[in-house]
Amino acid sequence: MINYSSAMADSIIAKNIKLTDHWGYEYGLTLEGIYEVYKATGDRKYLDFIIKTMDTFINQDGTINGYRLDEYNIDHLNNGKMVLKLYDETHEERYKKAAELLYSQTKTHPRTSEGVFWHKMIYPHQIWCDGLYMGAAFMASYVAHFGQESDFDDIVIQFTKSYPHLVDSTTGLLYHAYDESKSMFWADKETGLSEHFWGRAMGWYVMALADVLEYLPKTHQGYAELSEILNKCLKALLKVQDSKAHVWYQILNLANEPQNYLEASASCMITASLFKAMRLGVLENEFMEHAKNAYAGLITQFIAQTKDGHYNLNKICYVAGLGGAGGVTRDGTFAYYVSEPIISNEPKGLGPFLFASTEFERL
Repeated sequence: MINYSSAMADSIIAKNIKLTDHWGYEYGLTLEGIYEVYKATGDRKYLDFIIKTMDTFINQDGTINGYRLDEYNIDHLNNGKMVLKLYDETHEERYKKAAELLYSQTKTHPRTSEGVFWHKMIYPHQIWCDGLYMGAAFMASYVAHFGQESDFDDIVIQFTKSYPHLVDSTTGLLYHAYDESKSMFWADKETGLSEHFWGRAMGWYVMALADVLEYLPKTHQGYAELSEILNKCLKALLKVQDSKAHVWYQILNLANEPQNYLEASASCMITASLFKAMRLGVLENEFMEHAKNAYAGLITQFIAQTKDGHYNLNKICYVAGLGGAGGVTRDGTFAYYVSEPIISNEPKGLGPFLFASTEFERL
């Protein structure tokens, strides 16, 4: 059987896929995936590629090109996980300083009345599923490196306070976002919720939980609660897994809508989280067959080999958001989510595919 993790990592490097034009969370996501391949293979070329790419941004004094703390953009914290991994590998002080700079944002980042980070300063009072991955997962890695067990308390709050707002009591699925002020044009005036269950949004959320639980001490009072939330989310997702393709739709619960489609990034994120949750002992191993079928579905539905022997990951939603850039067109309707471009080899899909592949190959 093809070892798809190293094959895809090699393809990313050979294709020279752009990962350096801005301090983008999706670039760190892909580099983290390549790092997992490095850890699995021990092949130094992967680490060298990561260092060369990250050093586009990280200066000798620990400052970061393209990063501004006062923007208060939760997305900009995600790459901190990769920075910490480079500190582990090299012990270079500049990586530690860069991680400290990113972590300092969490001390003043604006929050909801319950203590959950706003998604961005330009999106006030809003919690997006995406943001839990960008902020909490980095914080957990940082605290595991340099903090104390009590520092995990704030990380746990991010989930225990966001989940009750985001979850649908009937399906167990999570809405893309919640506006505490209930003032945004995309938000329900009664609940503050966006309209749909976007696949990648839930993918971000379950990946965040799995990442945090890998760092959170089992002795911490929040461990059991976060484990239960992840368990509930994954079981809800398995109920909307396509019965034939074994992967997931752009809008999770609307399989019969003609314009809906099987989407790669969400499917990779969910598959990786299923494997990881079972490896951590959070999800029962009885779901392993579902996870294996999902991984086979990733290969069948989304992977194609090119004439030069490299691999493409296809059917990735390029981007989806609410409000902000694009104005009223980002209104959270079904028509909006299926109108965004569908592309190949986008970093928001590549990283999670590498996560899913390395988790699968561990078996």
